[in-house]
Amino acid sequence: MTTGRLTGRSMVITGASGEIGAATARLCARHGARIGVHYHRSRDAATRLVEEIRAANGSAEALRADLSREDEVNALVTKAGARLGHLDAWFNNAGADILTGENARTGDNARLRRLLEVDLLGTILCCWKVAPLMQKAGGGVIINMSWDLSGQGMAGRNPEIFAAVKGGVTAFTKCLAKSQAPLVRVNDVAPGWIETAFAREVMSREYYEDVVQKTPLQRFGAPEDVAQAVLFLVSREADFITGQTIRVNGGLVS
Repeated sequence: MTTGRLTGRSMVITGASGEIGAATARLCARHGARIGVHYHRSRDAATRLVEEIRAANGSAEALRADLSREDEVNALVTKAGARLGHLDAWFNNAGADILTGENARTGDNARLRRLLEVDLLGTILCCWKVAPLMQKAGGGVIINMSWDLSGQGMAGRNPEIFAAVKGGVTAFTKCLAKSQAPLVRVNDVAPGWIETAFAREVMSREYYEDVVQKTPLQRFGAPEDVAQAVLFLVSREADFITGQTIRVNGGLVS
């Protein structure tokens, strides 16, 4: 059952089979949006998410693409428009996982290249393809995924990689917001410490507890916390907000 906040609007979420993407898809579908569930390799997870949304009387379509390839991005946007009817909102949530699984075991250059291909290039390609369509249609909303900790100077090779790439996403977002105004709004969300697979499976318990103690709200964020910020930015309540970074960090600052 939908509450109507996004009724009649269509939204594509890239990397929607991941924890934050899935939480956002569920929430926005409950508010009436037709959801394009993008995935690259996680077909089963995307299919399950689509079935879950439909079982709750929502509307969703699974859409596959390799976001590092311009031809596949172009095909994704075309297919999304055909299946959803129109594109009102686009959330560039997809990101390469270099912290768990096989990518975590690769060298520094390989991890950097992977993050650049998916998180930065993929975001830019999607924006450059979908923004003109939104302009032609008379308006739309683009949301990009950044990282709250990119500006805090954390030590270590992985933080260096994330800071460089996600810092690029934030800078690109601010420029795109000016280029696309006034018809298309462009913002990014910048999560801090969120309870995902890395926090559960890789982070030491000592480090986890230290983060909790340093966070004013005394907990890790949940994927649903990020989803709520995205819902707000997509909604008409945020019609006067563009070029901004919304930090979802529980008040933690360096």
